[in-house]
Amino acid sequence: MRQGIHPEYGPVVFRDRAANYAFLTRSTLSAMASEKTVEWEDGNTYPVVDVEISDVSHPFYTGTARVLDTAGRVERFERRYGKKG
Repeated sequence: MRQGIHPEYGPVVFRDRAANYAFLTRSTLSAMASEKTVEWEDGNTYPVVDVEISDVSHPFYTGTARVLDTAGRVERFERRYGKKG
């Protein structure tokens, strides 16, 4: 790999504000998120990136996703505008 063209890759804490959940991983966002830091469980301080949603708070992963009644919607459309053919 060529030197000097790749972003810095380091540990970053991603914090889901909706679920009050955080996880430590590695990312290239550490340079952009350097103004905010958080002390992690291991005693070290890491840059933190606040996210609006993660797998902990997303309805698909939590099982609270709504299932749409697509058959009823199709029938209602056909009643309203008539069935072709």
